[in-house]
Amino acid sequence: MRIVTRPDFDGVVCAVLLYDVLNIEEPVLWVEPSEVQKGQVAIRPDDVLANLPYSPVCAMWFDHHFSNEISVPFNGAFKIAPSAAGVIFDVYRAKFRRDYSELVAAADKIDSANLTLAEVRYPETDPYLLISMTLPDQDKNDRPYWDHLVKQFRFQTIQDIMQDLQVRDRCDRVIAENKAYEVHLMNHTRCVNQVAITDFRELNPPPVGNRFLVYSLFPQCNVNVKIRFDSQRADTLAISVGHSIFNPTCQVNVGLLLQNFEGGGHRAAGACRFPAHLADQYIPKIIDALKQNIRNDS
Repeated sequence: MRIVTRPDFDGVVCAVLLYDVLNIEEPVLWVEPSEVQKGQVAIRPDDVLANLPYSPVCAMWFDHHFSNEISVPFNGAFKIAPSAAGVIFDVYRAKFRRDYSELVAAADKIDSANLTLAEVRYPETDPYLLISMTLPDQDKNDRPYWDHLVKQFRFQTIQDIMQDLQVRDRCDRVIAENKAYEVHLMNHTRCVNQVAITDFRELNPPPVGNRFLVYSLFPQCNVNVKIRFDSQRADTLAISVGHSIFNPTCQVNVGLLLQNFEGGGHRAAGACRFPAHLADQYIPKIIDALKQNIRNDS
């Protein structure tokens, strides 16, 4: 049996929980949602998928994304919830060998962006939030670190984890990166109506940093579109869309919208990846839907 999940904080916590309760020994297979959607990863009949789109081949599936809901029977659990880790935790609550309630609460808080302005500006005040920022998109060279985090959260306290040399080094790096990221956001973001459009296509590699920071810098906007080239595939664009956590007036269901552009996600946040030659066709349509700000899930 093998865990298949995505390399974000929710995915890491999913792996921690599944290792504990299912006694799995194989290494995690870290993949992106688009790789599952497009059949680019070989799912096995004994795989446990978490925080990813459903595959009919897998043995079990756990998820919480609006755009991934299915109507066919399956083994596992699906619920619209703050995190996929929370879905797993609810299913196996009485069977864990350790108390993961604090860790799952952190996954709920971070994945649902239930943050204060102070936490966004100073994420170093919350160790879980800071660690979540050490997980940049799609850098497959970081697989050993993702595995390391899973092991740390399985066996160590958060206080001990923050003293781990690898984690401490990554956290220090994130704090420095966030300062540079703020400059990049100010230089490469423009506001059109209530939409903040961050275009990093001319930056190679694209900068990484606090994904919530843009909402504090452009409070007049209720949604952000971030455009960048995929760091692993030069001919592919990665688009992230998120409702502002400080100006909650965007009515568009982002996950449902991005299903039309080879992606998906939650009501308030989602992502898609597509060939760069489709940029002029896809990006204006995404932005136009957000500018219209019309509810699309009723």
